[in-house]
Amino acid sequence: MPFPSYVMACLIACCFLQPSAGVFARGQRRVEQPAEVIEAYRVCAQFERIIGESLDFEQAYEATFTKNAARRRAVAIADGEFGELDFAGVDDATLINAYQRRMQIFYLVLPLAGFGETAIIFPPAIEQIIERKPPTDPRQFRAYAAQLERDVANFRSHLERLVAQYPSAAESLRQFKAEALRNKFAASAEGHKVEPQRGYGKREVLGENEPYYQIDGYTVARDNGEMKIVGVKFITRLF
Repeated sequence: MPFPSYVMACLIACCFLQPSAGVFARGQRRVEQPAEVIEAYRVCAQFERIIGESLDFEQAYEATFTKNAARRRAVAIADGEFGELDFAGVDDATLINAYQRRMQIFYLVLPLAGFGETAIIFPPAIEQIIERKPPTDPRQFRAYAAQLERDVANFRSHLERLVAQYPSAAESLRQFKAEALRNKFAASAEGHKVEPQRGYGKREVLGENEPYYQIDGYTVARDNGEMKIVGVKFITRLF
């Protein structure tokens, strides 16, 4: 983010609407997974279920992401793509709120994947929301976060109008929700032993030797005794 229209079109087409690449194949030997792996898959499924039910990223985030305050801040900086700002003067709440709102906009665009009418999906006011760039001065970040709040409200209203006006938009939303609620994670690890990884590239989020699991586009790690999401990456399904 920001997501220019051509990038957004690629993300929409490739990201959330494909089945998991690791789905258990017929005749493949079932592998018993450690409890930690099962818990990791369940938290990913919980995230997508909440998105499918409500399209509410904040609700999904609060239920499934890390609860550690420092790690939440690190995730927001690492994955928010806010640029090379000095965030020392930006408080946690403002930073995390901005991250949630940027992600919320993305999850409001995704249901329109099957609609296909780009000019209708992205009128000038909505395109401006998608292409909005973070400030270059950290002193302006609070105002930027407040603008993102307004952007989310405007985009949600735009989505609601499209769904009410265009049957194809309503069907695209229905299909998106059905896919999110399908729980494609239920069988996705049954054919191979899932092993923890180390050396996560975003060292502010996880230490060099901290174990984590990469499950589709989700990074999951142990967090205060529970498996929690510490990152979401969409580009992995583009290529």
